[in-house]
Amino acid sequence: MMRPPARGQDGHRAKPPESTKTSLRQKLAARAAERWPQLAGVSVRWHGQFAYVSGQLPDGTELPLFRLRYADSASTWGFAIYRASHDDYQKSLLPSDWPAGTPQEALDCACGLYLGDHTAWLTQPPPTN
Repeated sequence: MMRPPARGQDGHRAKPPESTKTSLRQKLAARAAERWPQLAGVSVRWHGQFAYVSGQLPDGTELPLFRLRYADSASTWGFAIYRASHDDYQKSLLPSDWPAGTPQEALDCACGLYLGDHTAWLTQPPPTN
């Protein structure tokens, strides 16, 4: 008798629980309100383990920004930027040089590109004591 494949061997990942989906929406909305006044709002649509994030401009235009991949953590997500030139998503590095990070880092990275504010990509120096 064959054993079922270990988690992850078949490429299947768990879908985020509703509490994580709610938390993600709240984190993105708070960061957008704090840092990105050019956005009237942020929306998230789900497909399995993926969260597709778009920004709403004041004129009602929806701007696809990025995709997050859930990997069993509500704080660290895989990142893929939306490529308008190809109408797809490409796995990418965040300004931290990591392929995963917080939802807020992902929002800042994508908005820095699509809203033309490259200061979003500057990382803060570590505090000195």
